Amino acid sequence: MSVDLVHIQQVIDEADCLYRAEALDAAIRRMAGQISAELAGTQPLLLCVMNGALVFAGKLLPELAFALEVGYVHATRYRGATEGGELHWLARPPADLGGREVLILDDILDEGHTLAAIREECLRAGALRVRCAVLIDKQHARKAAGLQADFVGLYCEDRYLFGYGMDYQGYWRNAPGIFAVRGR
Repeated sequence: MSVDLVHIQQVIDEADCLYRAEALDAAIRRMAGQISAELAGTQPLLLCVMNGALVFAGKLLPELAFALEVGYVHATRYRGATEGGELHWLARPPADLGGREVLILDDILDEGHTLAAIREECLRAGALRVRCAVLIDKQHARKAAGLQADFVGLYCEDRYLFGYGMDYQGYWRNAPGIFAVRGR
């Protein structure tokens, strides 16, 4: 696949920085306090949604000072594109979650189709309760019916975002903040 690296660089050069790393880290620490208050003592399974929630999970986990297990799921609708399509599973939740508390960690709650599908898979596998923690909750009216995150880092306007785990055409997950593509 040929990538126009000039375009990729231009995207970040022209992007609007909505949140810098310091604000994101503070939001993650606040979320850790909320999650600890709710889940300490339940020995939950935290499932990181790959690849987007990798940065979020990596920063959140050391802030949680209670017994927990960590796993991952990988489901995507984007596959390098800037618009979602059909859900494609690369790694499903564990087959037996009987009686477990599960916390799904995701980078963003946009329309929520992927997050809703992961939640349903966990419930089918027998999870007692499934909660969701997202770094960013994008504000718009297109969310999957009734889907809300239990824990939210920050809210964002309805634009195409990247950075801190979120990508633009597979790039800039490593950007040190949340950026919005200019004009989108």
